[in-house]
Amino acid sequence: MSVTDPDPVPVYELRDVSKTYELGGGRVHAVREVTATIAAGDAVAVAGPSGSGKTTLLQLLGGLDRPTSGSVLFEGRDMSTMGDGDLGALRLRTFGFVFQQFNLIPTLTAAQNVEVALAPRGGRAADRRSAVLGLLDSVGLASRGDHLPSKLSGGEQQRVAIARALANEPHVLLADEPTGNLDSETGAEIIEVLLSLSAEGRRTVVVVTHDADVAARAHRIVRMHDGRIVPSDELAPATIGSHS
Repeated sequence: MSVTDPDPVPVYELRDVSKTYELGGGRVHAVREVTATIAAGDAVAVAGPSGSGKTTLLQLLGGLDRPTSGSVLFEGRDMSTMGDGDLGALRLRTFGFVFQQFNLIPTLTAAQNVEVALAPRGGRAADRRSAVLGLLDSVGLASRGDHLPSKLSGGEQQRVAIARALANEPHVLLADEPTGNLDSETGAEIIEVLLSLSAEGRRTVVVVTHDADVAARAHRIVRMHDGRIVPSDELAPATIGSHS
């Protein structure tokens, strides 16, 4: 890109975002006045201890929740002000989600679990099967598509979950503690799979983790504590910040 080209619109721009919950007659400030940008193709780890606000931040990025105050812009559109229908359509078309629990349907094979996610797209059954094989191949499971989840290891089940999350060809993949149920070696393999999906700017990946080793593998680390982003030498200047 030449120096005269305008700066691209970031995938995410968070402006003074806060999220407060009413709980047990009190208030929980899960996210506090966070300002941040995430560019296309970034692979970001959101790290911090339990209760630091990292999962709430991921939910805001995925349109699963709305901020109490502030704005969450996705590709220039303010998700904070979108109607439920538009927000639901955006989630369906644009975001892929991976969770700590694999959430696979136990009575379906790996291929069928992925194909379920393709059903809303319609089309011919043969085309869906071809797409499923391609998705499983992209996570190294092309030969295991006919296995039930009970016949797969934890790492293999998480790979199926990633393939399922990719079914809608999302712009962004959001993963909440994706290695939490895995041993360290398998977890490292899963993180490498996730990070490879952001290669060459094809997809933005945001991973929430409490594991420092997992976070260290990401291109950028955003550390959270008590709902705020904590300044760190590992954060790129002028791209991640928060108000004190």
